[in-house]
Amino acid sequence: MAQIQVTDLTFSYDGSADDVLKNVTFNIDTDWKLGLIGRNGKGKTTLLNLFMGRYDYRGSIKTATGFDYFPYMVSDLDLTKNAVDLIESWKPQIEIWQVLIQMNELRMDSECLYRPFGTLSFGERTRVMLAVLFAAENEFLLIDEPTNHLDTKARDIVKEYLASKKGFILVSHDRDLLDGVCDHVLVLNRSTIEVQAGNFSTWWENKEKKDAFQQAENEKHLKEIGKLRAAADRSSRWADKNENSKIGFDPVKEHDRSIATRSFIGAKTKKMQARVKSYEQRIDREIKEKEGLLQDIERVSELKIESLRFHKEVLINANDLSLGYEDAGEPLFEGLRFQVKRGERIILSGENGCGKSSILKAIMQKADHREQRDDTRLIISGNLDVASGMTISYINQDTSFLSGTLRKYCEKKGLNESLFLAVLRQLDLGREQFVKNMEDFSEGQKKKVLIAASLITPAHLYIWDEPLNFIDVFSRMQIEKLILQYEPTMLLVEHDIRFQEKVGTGIIHIK
Repeated sequence: MAQIQVTDLTFSYDGSADDVLKNVTFNIDTDWKLGLIGRNGKGKTTLLNLFMGRYDYRGSIKTATGFDYFPYMVSDLDLTKNAVDLIESWKPQIEIWQVLIQMNELRMDSECLYRPFGTLSFGERTRVMLAVLFAAENEFLLIDEPTNHLDTKARDIVKEYLASKKGFILVSHDRDLLDGVCDHVLVLNRSTIEVQAGNFSTWWENKEKKDAFQQAENEKHLKEIGKLRAAADRSSRWADKNENSKIGFDPVKEHDRSIATRSFIGAKTKKMQARVKSYEQRIDREIKEKEGLLQDIERVSELKIESLRFHKEVLINANDLSLGYEDAGEPLFEGLRFQVKRGERIILSGENGCGKSSILKAIMQKADHREQRDDTRLIISGNLDVASGMTISYINQDTSFLSGTLRKYCEKKGLNESLFLAVLRQLDLGREQFVKNMEDFSEGQKKKVLIAASLITPAHLYIWDEPLNFIDVFSRMQIEKLILQYEPTMLLVEHDIRFQEKVGTGIIHIK
């Protein structure tokens, strides 16, 4: 068992005034199954790249082990090559038989290695890469969000596989995956770094207790500081009043006072001034003890959603529905029946490629939504009735179209810029991002742009296609709370099991 020692690690990107990581220090063991937790933009992927030696940094990273990183880089040309031909460029020191052993554990047929990589599904690509990643020994593996775009079945396979391994750090926002796989967590808090034994739920339970204690301590200190300030103010006013009465007096009104009283008043004033100084010192101590108490508390802002109430109860009715594409040999599915009623939150579930996103496209097409005009390739058979006159707010799983400034995006979408930026701040998007072009945003930050735009769009129905990919755990819980509070009518494609369990009122399984 070796250790990785990180000491005073500091890093910032060229041209940025802010440090992504500053004076970070921690030790981890190389046989741990370590979950890396933190908000979008806190530096999780950056930390993995620093382990890989891809950037210059200040401080030190000491270890006797080597690193390897998931996902491997895949170019457009690589997509045309067979997966077996990519192995040498990804991990030249391993043999094919080592990969085949791992593929068997991942429940994959070896024939996947002899197909063009671009023809593999997202789940197949992920599992091939993981098989290559774990084929060698004596490496500490850096795994960056392996379940994005994966269906439930593929996620379960990846979770079971990683649970059987050790010696890796896993970046993921999937709470079910973190709980099922990890035995330690490395948390990038708002101001500090912590390493703790256990999984996500263990850490979150401890954090909630710690936050509650620190908030109570903070309230106690604030009350004590208030009392001390009031006492100091009273003593100070008494001292000033006495000091002003030392010189000069009215012998008629103050017949019992003489010039000799002056020294007595001076001594009394000095005592009061000493008391004021003592109060001030105690205030300083209380303030010092209060400092840092709330620095790592996750303040989850209350979000709102501008949902509208439609006059009909049934918004979508599908009966004996079949979908396919004209260039495909057979339909994606046949004979599907479901309804979406007012106030329901229906989740579409099924394997990648089964037609979940195509259902959303068909509904948008029937509703003549501006973001989904007629797709002549999409063949709709059976009945798909979408209530007329209904306003739909849509989140696309693709973010590649986002470019330019947030202001231009608001103008194009007809959004209230001030409200839009306020919601982005509530989703913890830093103000420094407001002046950047969206093509420079991380994937998580791009997703927050789409979510914020949807939330401030008054609608009868919210159609969200994999909205939580790349979104951090804290924002996921924030969105869950919002949905449960306002109960908008929704049709979603989302593979996060915890999210499904919390917000879904019904699940449609597509085979």
